[in-house]
Amino acid sequence: MTRPPKSNGQVTAGAAKRWQLRLYVAGQTPKSVTAFANLRRICEEHLAGEFEIELIDLLENPRLASDDQIVAIPTLVRKLPEPIRKIIGDLSDTERTLVGLQLRSSLKNEAQS
Repeated sequence: MTRPPKSNGQVTAGAAKRWQLRLYVAGQTPKSVTAFANLRRICEEHLAGEFEIELIDLLENPRLASDDQIVAIPTLVRKLPEPIRKIIGDLSDTERTLVGLQLRSSLKNEAQS
């Protein structure tokens, strides 16, 4: 898989929050491709261009897995805003991904309201 250095959302001037996301994959497996597509869609729908996605292919650079202590793939790491958060899987469950990224409160809290 050719690793694009970064895939940027459009930045608006005076942005309050800039999301830095790192997606670890291993080649172009169906789960890796699905994870990237789901992440891109979620970011475009919920982060209004305030995001940067770095795609890291561990087949090309396996040593990079130690940087974020990656033990499974695909894994999404939210670098900014802090705190760092990790989500493992293809990100197909949009609600759980939003909760994991802290873009929504927990599903349990929403169900109780």
